[in-house]
Amino acid sequence: MIWLWISFIALVLALLALDLGVFNRKAHAITVREALLWTAFWIALSLLFNVALFFMYTHHWFGLGLMPGHTQTAHAAALQFFTGYIIEKSLSLDNIFIIALIFNYFHVPLEYQHRTLFWGILGALVLRGAMIGAGAALIHRFSWTIYVFGCLLLLTALKMLVSKHENVEPDKNPLVRLARRVYPVTPRFEREHFFARLPEGRRAITPLFLVLLVIESSDVMFAVDSIPAIFAVTRDPFLVFTSNVFAILGLRSLYFALAAVMDKFYYLKTSLVFLLAFVGVKMLASHSFPIPTLVSLAVIVAILGAGVAASVVRAKRILVKDSKND
Repeated sequence: MIWLWISFIALVLALLALDLGVFNRKAHAITVREALLWTAFWIALSLLFNVALFFMYTHHWFGLGLMPGHTQTAHAAALQFFTGYIIEKSLSLDNIFIIALIFNYFHVPLEYQHRTLFWGILGALVLRGAMIGAGAALIHRFSWTIYVFGCLLLLTALKMLVSKHENVEPDKNPLVRLARRVYPVTPRFEREHFFARLPEGRRAITPLFLVLLVIESSDVMFAVDSIPAIFAVTRDPFLVFTSNVFAILGLRSLYFALAAVMDKFYYLKTSLVFLLAFVGVKMLASHSFPIPTLVSLAVIVAILGAGVAASVVRAKRILVKDSKND
């Protein structure tokens, strides 16, 4: 089983190396067309991996589907991966709002944003891997942990309902404060670099490094919500990790594709609130009234579809109203 994990992590690192070292070696502003193409690539790759998972669980490669406590059919494993992927992808949309606010707050030039997100997502993968391992161990050791996760998701849904992204204040971030105490900060960006030398020779961090710290710490907060949500779909650590990874890998391109139009999806945040609430209830009822994965997927798609449809209708009404006023 260890070779399965090593092989998957090697695949992810190879994809990231190709992304930054070959296709995006030179820092540049990502166009919407380029972002859409990369988004399509990551989604297609995720679906292709889902097909591969079906065959891996069918033939029980590396013991998949036969592990104690995680015995299941290939069809169930593929469906769980896809449902977990949809959940994580949906919740990452809220992360896009925060990333946009962080970049605007620090006035990060467009050509440096992609590289910053690359390292931010690489760090997020490591942190989420550790959190998934800890979560899986807790659920395996203490079955009541699933109820704690369920309550956490319900509280998160309530918090998301009343919170506003405009309250984000990066300069009050504990990591930013600590970094400013340890290192001096250069007065301006030093191209895409995170570290630089001051005129007197002292080593310093750049504002771009502070941006990276805020993005990393923000993702930890989002992971506290999203990782328990995937555990509501499957307890198989490999499915939890892989669905999470593939959703995160496409976050950068999705940000550049949607950041400029995210304000048009007015009811998207509301749909995410209902999504988290549903998943929280699913976890709380997992022992007494388990909800089948296929039903969960249908409910999740319906919730997201309703949010997008309502947003589109609202945008059209505003457009018609503005045209009449003109």
